[in-house]
Amino acid sequence: LQERFLPDLLLGKKRICIAITEPTTGSDVAGIQTTATKTPDGKHYIVSGTKKWITNGIWSSYATMAVRTSGPGPTGLSLLLVPLLDYPGVTMRKIKVAGHLTSGTTFIELDEVKVPVENLIGEEGQGMKYIMTNFNHERLTIAISVTRQARVALSAAFEYCLQREAFGKTLMEQPVVRHRLAKAGAMVESQWAWIEQFVYQMTRLGKVEADVELGGLTALAKAQAGIVLDECARCAVLLFGGNGFTTTGRGEIAERIYREVPGARIPGGSEDVMLDLAVRQLVKNYQSKTKLLERPKGSSKL
Repeated sequence: LQERFLPDLLLGKKRICIAITEPTTGSDVAGIQTTATKTPDGKHYIVSGTKKWITNGIWSSYATMAVRTSGPGPTGLSLLLVPLLDYPGVTMRKIKVAGHLTSGTTFIELDEVKVPVENLIGEEGQGMKYIMTNFNHERLTIAISVTRQARVALSAAFEYCLQREAFGKTLMEQPVVRHRLAKAGAMVESQWAWIEQFVYQMTRLGKVEADVELGGLTALAKAQAGIVLDECARCAVLLFGGNGFTTTGRGEIAERIYREVPGARIPGGSEDVMLDLAVRQLVKNYQSKTKLLERPKGSSKL
């Protein structure tokens, strides 16, 4: 697969997207309903279903797509490289969303799309494992970019407060303004330090250990990044005042970033699901490590 597709993708001649989410299945990946059934001769998969909110889908020649190749639940999922643009049985249309206007958010309909079995990624039934591994990196990437957005919003407001005057002095000379900036600034600095710690750990730990130790925490970092962005973007809009509520002019950066907040808290795993996943993973790790410390029955207490 890499030899067949990567050259054009790496050279930018063609594009690819990842297609997992469906109209009725978002963070609950195990509930995916799009099916991929083998033909009687075993040479093709027939793919039928729908995918929604797919980033870059409208421009992509291919999709790394989560499909159901067998029974219900996570063990029935596989990954398949599905052709998209101008391919028989595939219909795509762009979705209008509040933010991420350049992301090409797409609705994809698949009507008995014929895909060669050679396009199977890895092994059948291992799709959930591959998806979860990818999500760890995706969520960390989201956390990095979102934390940077928070800093940009706050920096723009900081500069504005040094220049804008009200009641005979600059906004920065108002204690309430400094207090608001301090609270938001503490959040963004703490978040960035945490992100750097994560990147360091990922470069030092082996893949297997990193997946176990950092999986839940990565979900938590992604969720927290959205919370920090919400606070910093709201702070910036309030300090810009009317300018922060205007799509052009001095406060447009704050207005634009604030409009993007839901796009940080929902895609890649919605916030509440991420918070829950983080704790469940930490409980699992705690229980397994505690068990290792237990003495075998009948052993000496000395």
